[in-house]
Amino acid sequence: MAQEPLFPSAEAAVLKDQPLAARMRPASLDEFVGQEHLVGSEHELRRAIEEDRIGSMILWGPPGSGKTTLARLIARVTASHFVPLSAVSAGVADLRRNIEEARMRRAQSGKRTILFIDEIHRFNKAQQDAVLPFVEEGVITLIGATTENPSFEVNAALLSRTRVFVLGALKDEQIGQIVDRAVSDPQRGLGNRQVELEVEARAALIRLANGDARVALNGLEAAAALARPKQGRRQVTAALVEEAVQRKNLLYDRAGEEHYNIISALHKSLRDSDPDASLYWLGRMLEAGEDPLYVARRLIRFASEDIGLADPQALTQAVAAQQAAHFIGMPEANLALAQAVVYLATAPKSNALYAAYSTVQEDVARTRADPVPLHLRNAPTPLMRNLGYGKGYRYAHDYQDAQVDQQHLPDAIKDHAYYEPTDRGYEKTVKERLEAFLAARRRDKKP
Repeated sequence: MAQEPLFPSAEAAVLKDQPLAARMRPASLDEFVGQEHLVGSEHELRRAIEEDRIGSMILWGPPGSGKTTLARLIARVTASHFVPLSAVSAGVADLRRNIEEARMRRAQSGKRTILFIDEIHRFNKAQQDAVLPFVEEGVITLIGATTENPSFEVNAALLSRTRVFVLGALKDEQIGQIVDRAVSDPQRGLGNRQVELEVEARAALIRLANGDARVALNGLEAAAALARPKQGRRQVTAALVEEAVQRKNLLYDRAGEEHYNIISALHKSLRDSDPDASLYWLGRMLEAGEDPLYVARRLIRFASEDIGLADPQALTQAVAAQQAAHFIGMPEANLALAQAVVYLATAPKSNALYAAYSTVQEDVARTRADPVPLHLRNAPTPLMRNLGYGKGYRYAHDYQDAQVDQQHLPDAIKDHAYYEPTDRGYEKTVKERLEAFLAARRRDKKP
């Protein structure tokens, strides 16, 4: 099949002015690094591309995993017209204009149009609905790219008419392969600039890229620019890489799926009493810019849900961490939150309180809202006393051990039990105390 050049003549003139990451885009599927589960020689998507039988699709993966590059390669291999749009800046008018041009292009030349929408998760419902009929009609082949879970961010109607392909973050060795190619390539890379990348610098670049090829290439280009030529060569050191990249590219979106993945990992590490993992996931959130008060709220919830009365101080520690975070803010609050995390991780665990209240919720929802038993009601007026309010109530302090046997629940659920303490931590004391209360009530019940 005839293929359009990856860099048409109009682009060739400005190729040298493009960022290194743009210049180093693969020219063929064989150059594409990573995602072997999708574009490996024997895999379905690779065969569909080469046989020109692709349909509309969503490419879901982290930044720098190759979504845009793969979309461009699909257009090139299938000799399709490629129209890139960004969901951040494009509106419905842009969509309609490009779709009408695609319709005319197909009528005049029979050429297919691939409409590539980057960050498609940022399109609202109306914008996604505007694309839907033209995907169904086949006027365009849609390729959407997203870093967010399309199950939550893409309309069900549009999702049902596309295939979702999941891309993973690149492995360290794959980032290294991309970096090495950029250093040595004399046409698109830095091969003509006599760049020497030290072993430690290469390792630092791979580490700081964190699976993102774009970060790696941008960092390499910036570090090479910082390197002062000596005897015609540019020596790129680890220090220059650190200066160029500044900090590791942490995959984290405070409103997206990774946000929930990491808070889930923190919660489960706390529940499993693993302070090391708990501290790590806390750090992943805080160092990526998460709101410390959000973390504190989740710790407070955890203290009641997974510890409860097994250690009553757990809630105190969590609330104290919240107050500290509110009072001093970040970055000073990180240690207060870390202290709470370690305390919660090492505290005895019990979900007895959580289970008890869940059962109460079920009873409240499923049973009648029966009135309070008369003997438990307050009787501030003569009328209420005449109606029997408070009649027969037994004042606990008038009895031995302040324990008295009397009914406190409505008749329909009078025998229901909710709270069943465990033998862990302080709850063991609570359990023994409740058993002592029950024994005292039994003594009171005897004639």
